Amino acid sequence: MMGGCCSGICRALALLALLFTLWERGCLGLNPSSGDLEKSPHSDPHPWEVLNRHKRSWVWNQFFVLEEYTGNEPLYVGKLHSDVDKGDGKVKYVLSGEGATSIFTIDENTGDIHATKRLDREAQAYYTLQAQAVDRLTNLPVEPKSEFVVKVQDINDNEPKFLDGPYLAGVPEMSPLGTMVVQVAATDADDPTYGNSARVVYSIIHGQPYFSVEPKTGIIRTALPNMDRETRDQYVLVIQAKDMVGQMGGLSGTTSVTVTLTDVNDNPPRFTHKSYQYTVLESLPVQSVVARIKAADADIGSNAEMDYRIMDGDGPGMFNITTDEETQDGVISLLKPLDFETKSSFSLRIEATNRNIDSNFLSMGPFSDITSVKVTVEDVNEPPVFSSPLGKMVVSEDASVGTSIGRVSAHDPDTTNSAIRYSIDRNTDLERFFNVDALSGVISTAKPLDREANSVHNLTIFAIESQDPTQIGKGSALITVLDINDNAPVFAIDYETLLCENAIPGQVIQTISAVDKDEPLSGHRFYFALAAPVAGNLNFTLRDNKGATAIISLEKLNFNTQAENLLYNTASILTKRGGFRRQEQPVYRLPVLIMDSGSPALSSTNTLSVRVCDCDSDGVALSCGAVAYTATGLSTGALLAILGCIITLLVMVLLIVTMRRRRKEPLILEEERDIRENIVRYDDEGGGEEDTEAFDMVTLRNLNVIRDPNVRRDVTPDTPTFFHYPSGARPSYKSLPDNVVFREFIWERLKDADVDPSAPPYDSLQTYAFEGSGSVAESLSSLESLSTDSDQNYDYLSNWGPRFKKLADLYGNCDGTSVFS
Repeated sequence: MMGGCCSGICRALALLALLFTLWERGCLGLNPSSGDLEKSPHSDPHPWEVLNRHKRSWVWNQFFVLEEYTGNEPLYVGKLHSDVDKGDGKVKYVLSGEGATSIFTIDENTGDIHATKRLDREAQAYYTLQAQAVDRLTNLPVEPKSEFVVKVQDINDNEPKFLDGPYLAGVPEMSPLGTMVVQVAATDADDPTYGNSARVVYSIIHGQPYFSVEPKTGIIRTALPNMDRETRDQYVLVIQAKDMVGQMGGLSGTTSVTVTLTDVNDNPPRFTHKSYQYTVLESLPVQSVVARIKAADADIGSNAEMDYRIMDGDGPGMFNITTDEETQDGVISLLKPLDFETKSSFSLRIEATNRNIDSNFLSMGPFSDITSVKVTVEDVNEPPVFSSPLGKMVVSEDASVGTSIGRVSAHDPDTTNSAIRYSIDRNTDLERFFNVDALSGVISTAKPLDREANSVHNLTIFAIESQDPTQIGKGSALITVLDINDNAPVFAIDYETLLCENAIPGQVIQTISAVDKDEPLSGHRFYFALAAPVAGNLNFTLRDNKGATAIISLEKLNFNTQAENLLYNTASILTKRGGFRRQEQPVYRLPVLIMDSGSPALSSTNTLSVRVCDCDSDGVALSCGAVAYTATGLSTGALLAILGCIITLLVMVLLIVTMRRRRKEPLILEEERDIRENIVRYDDEGGGEEDTEAFDMVTLRNLNVIRDPNVRRDVTPDTPTFFHYPSGARPSYKSLPDNVVFREFIWERLKDADVDPSAPPYDSLQTYAFEGSGSVAESLSSLESLSTDSDQNYDYLSNWGPRFKKLADLYGNCDGTSVFS
């Protein structure tokens, strides 16, 4: 088979070279390994087999097609021809495979192949097709199907592209010449194995003379040494990539590279002034900020961090300086109070030093700077100052009103030395026990004092400048009230003394102690004795224990103390005799005299109550006080009998009442079997429709059963029945509707009542819910008036009285047909 002749000179050259190669191999057919099959002369028409040497039936070349063909006519690809084709039109050519009929077409008569669409090598580089020669009449193959490839030949139709652009890069400032910054890379979609369409070179369009780029690798380097970030910190480069090795006619693409110079510590801190001056008020509180200074550093970040320190000055310990980490300011703060009158100015030398020093740039140092700071203290009008912030004073409890206790003193710290006036803060002396002299500051008593009520007074004294009353100083005076013996001792607690009837003479029945609100420096010493009126009694005696002590519970003490347990002088109460009896005297009252050891000595008489009790053998009281005597009367058995009788009577009365309440009257008279409307009133809740005790509806449906045959029926009433039935055709009650049954029942009962001579003489009110044609007066309802044509005369309504006056006005003296016109 002959390969198709491609258009163009290069196609011709390629075809000649291929033909020459095939001719050297002995034939113009394809190698058997390529898939060409040859028909054997000894084989059947259809079977095919491969022979080592045979005559090729197919002759063709490998096909090449240029991409991006822009002509108006289909692009000629090549020609297929079979030796079986004698040119008589009996053979036709069929093409199949990738792009057959959609991209590639074949002339079935000549075997010419054309491309009908533009091809893009970057989309698909080659197409695999199958060709076959068949009989035109039978469509049977005359040659075996063979496969061939159409390759798309590349042209330079794609420019280089930076897939990772635009780029961001950084390089330290002051970097040496040739320092690598970043590497860029561009890709070209053209065939790198064919020509120079995909061979790219790089160049820098914008960014010189600061940076350069290597043409083959795309590495960007610094082109100038010692570039300073503080001068310019950012550069924008434009890099170009061009194919065809940069030759004319090549395609190119560009990208941008933003290069930022990163900071290094190449600038030392510098104060903008060699000296600073600040003024502060002498009233500035401690730890307040006096001033803020800053050393300028052109670097940024950690390279601009610095530390400050006070090198020396004339106010040691007065000031401190720290670094504000956010602003890198030096903050000067006050450590001690200022006093204009003592020192009015301070001079300081302050040093600022970089924290992070780069050893590569030490030649640019030193990385520190020194400045002077002068702080001037400005005078303010200060409040008076007390010579002693806390004045301690003492005063006797019995001091008379106006007694001088002590003196407070204050002065004006300012140079004006204004006069001072004193006063007491009455919030600290609400009861006004003290006064202070406004000029001298002498504190005196204004009321009698009571140490037991308040032993310490803490007063706040105001010192006020006479020239400026707004300037007020405060001081404290702690006044302690000294004790005197002005309180007599009393019982420590309220004693409850119990005396057993079986007590023996000389038995201790109570140990007593005393308390005194006074607090003598030498401690308390109490003396106990029975009061003179009972000193010689025959029942009890008192023994002063003197050195003996007793522990008193604080919860029972009636005065304030800080100790948990206290020891007190005690005395014992003893019996002089035995045989005490409650019947004789249940309670003894014993006056006890208690005296303290103060000067002058004070005493008090306290009464001790002794109750006589009935005790067991262990001395535990069973009952105390007067004995309750039992009065004579009924015995216990008689009382129980009376109580039983009363309970029995109550039970009988209760049963009688209960039985009366449960008894009920019959609702229906069984003797009369009188069936009528009954009104039954009871307090029980009814059962609704199921409650048939009062009125059973079944009774109305069985009238014939309950009818009493003894009732007289010898008189026929003149009142006609509600319904007129033919003779012998009166239906049974069971076959009538409910409303008819009720109506018939009512009429039957009415007839029985009219003709019954034995009916009881009582009035009976029967209420019926029916009206209409059965009534003698017929219906008086106006609802049926619209449908009636009666000519009845209603003039008689005028004679019925004032209640029917409205009806007489509506219906009287007028035509019945015009009433509702």
